[in-house]
Amino acid sequence: MLKEARIIKDFGPRPWEIDPYLKQGGYEALKSCVTKWTGDEIIAELKKAGMRGRGGAGFPTGIKWEKVLHHRVPEHYFVCNAGEHEPGTFKDRHLLKTNPHQLLEGALIAAFTVKAKASFIYVNHEYVEEIANLRKAAEQARAHGFLGKNVLGTGVDLEIEFVEGQGSYVAGEETAMLESMQGRPAMPRQKPPFYPTDFGLYGKPTLVNNVETLCNIPVLLRNGAEWFRQVGTEKSPGTMLFSLSGTVNRPGVYELPMGTPIRTLVYECGGGIPGGRKLKAVFPGGPSFAMLTADQLDTPMDFENLKHAGTGLGSAGVIVVDDRTCMVETALKYTDFFKVESCGQCPPCRMGTINLAAILQKIEDGEGTEKDLAAFLQLCGFVKGRGYCTVVTGASVIGESSLRLFRREFEEHIAQKRCPFKPVAVAGGVA
Repeated sequence: MLKEARIIKDFGPRPWEIDPYLKQGGYEALKSCVTKWTGDEIIAELKKAGMRGRGGAGFPTGIKWEKVLHHRVPEHYFVCNAGEHEPGTFKDRHLLKTNPHQLLEGALIAAFTVKAKASFIYVNHEYVEEIANLRKAAEQARAHGFLGKNVLGTGVDLEIEFVEGQGSYVAGEETAMLESMQGRPAMPRQKPPFYPTDFGLYGKPTLVNNVETLCNIPVLLRNGAEWFRQVGTEKSPGTMLFSLSGTVNRPGVYELPMGTPIRTLVYECGGGIPGGRKLKAVFPGGPSFAMLTADQLDTPMDFENLKHAGTGLGSAGVIVVDDRTCMVETALKYTDFFKVESCGQCPPCRMGTINLAAILQKIEDGEGTEKDLAAFLQLCGFVKGRGYCTVVTGASVIGESSLRLFRREFEEHIAQKRCPFKPVAVAGGVA
């Protein structure tokens, strides 16, 4: 267990107030960056620390920053992606609400490092209180000379604009986010070009980082790369914020060293399963990644070990499922989510999510056949990886994972012509 929280801090009931943040070393890293360090020196420290993005892919942060700073196109932009909309993921919301100055400092350092012409924080429009906290924190940062023209008398100008996003799942995909920021529909771009580091906002090189990644930057630079590496694993150093939800006694956001076993999060942090029931499955990275079962609870939660286990860390939205849960219904719930959230741009996604949900609904209603199971798996194979983003792949993964791990439940639905987890209506009540 982590002895001291590194990212999650307590700044009191008014987190936008700057004084508590300053007392804990706030904005010291920004001061060092604008007065002493070059962009290359900042990037070198991130590389030495082995810092990786916390938004899903785990891409090395220093390499991403370097690509933008030294891009052959001289006009650069910076965007913080706070358009969080993944089921079971709410850690960015927590940071926006409680640590607004830490995010602002990380964002300002990033913008300074890559020499951004303009900088933005794109926030889910549903986060009303969080946006308000962020705006009030920015006002105080400006009053103390950390934001605006001639920051700290150095001649450096650092401005950040807040953009309220569309609140859709697809809008959280970085290229769809950039499209919506330019007044176009929030639809992922066709590839290539693959990365915003080459073709981002206004077609220029753009650095995109998520909230947790940026909140790591001030404490990493203030304490140094060696300090950052004191916890975590060799390839995944540092801590991770885990959004724990589902059937646990204490859901919430927990900061743990990378490589912490899933069992620790569920039973020590989350207090186990309500009513002493048994754990059935865990989504370690949200419904876009395959589930793990109870015999895999000692799997370390980091990018490499979860990939080796056939799943992924993603944005660390850990969802716990207990033994009273119908896995057909669970797969249907998330597949319906992907169906509704599909932007409809890609035919494999538009039609694939509709048909996958239709087959699952048929099975859940007790009208399925063995042929439906074969057709379902075949359809998953056809559409997985075929969209411009991961929506249809997520729908396929949840379907394949559910059927592979809990096929017996699917077969019971077919054999009994009903959901075996739901009570049967009889005369005078239910059985």
